Amino acid sequence: MHIERVELITVRMPLVHPFTTSFSTQTERRPLLVRVTASRDGSTVTGWGECVALADPSYSPEYLDGAREILRRFLVPSLLAWQASGRAVTAEVVATATEHVVGHRMAKGALEMAVLDAGLRLDGRSFATHLGVTRTEVPSGVSVGIESSIPEVLARVGGFLDEGYARIKLKIQPGWDIEPVRAVREEFGDVPLQVDANTAYRLSDAPLLRRLDAFDLLLIEQPLAEDDLRQHALLARQIATPICLDESIVSVEAAADAIAWGATSVINIKPGRVGGYLAARRIHDLARAHGIAVWCGGMLETGIGRAANIALAGLPGFTLPGDVSGSDRFYAQDITDPVVMKDGVVAVPDGPGFGVEPIADVLEELTVDAVDVTAELAGA
Repeated sequence: MHIERVELITVRMPLVHPFTTSFSTQTERRPLLVRVTASRDGSTVTGWGECVALADPSYSPEYLDGAREILRRFLVPSLLAWQASGRAVTAEVVATATEHVVGHRMAKGALEMAVLDAGLRLDGRSFATHLGVTRTEVPSGVSVGIESSIPEVLARVGGFLDEGYARIKLKIQPGWDIEPVRAVREEFGDVPLQVDANTAYRLSDAPLLRRLDAFDLLLIEQPLAEDDLRQHALLARQIATPICLDESIVSVEAAADAIAWGATSVINIKPGRVGGYLAARRIHDLARAHGIAVWCGGMLETGIGRAANIALAGLPGFTLPGDVSGSDRFYAQDITDPVVMKDGVVAVPDGPGFGVEPIADVLEELTVDAVDVTAELAGA
């Protein structure tokens, strides 16, 4: 495969409802898209990747403007230099070609994703087929942000259950934990329910977190700091609710350490956070070999990232419903044809590559910044 062109496109997408977690409130997303034009044997295709970095470094050290600059100045030039040296370009070599750049997994994952999509399109194969996925649909869960009152969270949960979502996740933080969970349990009974703390608690909060055991939750996600596997292991001995790690799992190595420490019994795999879908697949395989359940988390992706996540969630180790909700959960207008949730499931895309692509008119309308990195390098 020969890369002809690499473009970085930032789009602005308002959310249909503010999404509040313990670290921020989002009213819009500004996804950074990577468009790769590639050719082989006279055929030319376009592959798409999506960087999940937020506008500011509140969730991770990476942030939108930094990711764009890293891609523009270092990652894309490195991959093109690899190609110029006569070596083949595939998704599998992106990590090697860019390994001299320390960190920046979200940016690297977006570039790898676009190259992967392009390669699969040239092969005429779907991502699901590439992974060996045989399922045609996967269960769809939904994440409910921190709301201003318990009646409001009950209304949100009730609406999502009426739509058919298979699992509810509640965002929690100190002061917003026991009572909303209790209210949801009392109102809706034994609906599959889990909570997500986004690192908001300390080990000294173990007595409070132990009170969540009474609500028969599927799991509590990332209760403590992302870099403290030891304290998660200590907390796991003090509460009955299974601990799931999210922010802590930034690589295959981090997942292996977490399992070895006994810090987690469930892993939330977010491909954008771990450096791409190839690393996500390796984490899935590692967890499955150790009897650790996994599920696919979301970062409010556009239809591009959402479609890829759905295919990944079709692998056999994904035994819990993921955050692979329909597009309308977050966006009135997606940049692709919308992902649709029906009867608690979403369909696994079966078209070439990730099976979706932006609608040209919509992409143009929502674009706020675009740069052709190959043209810049040619003019340098």
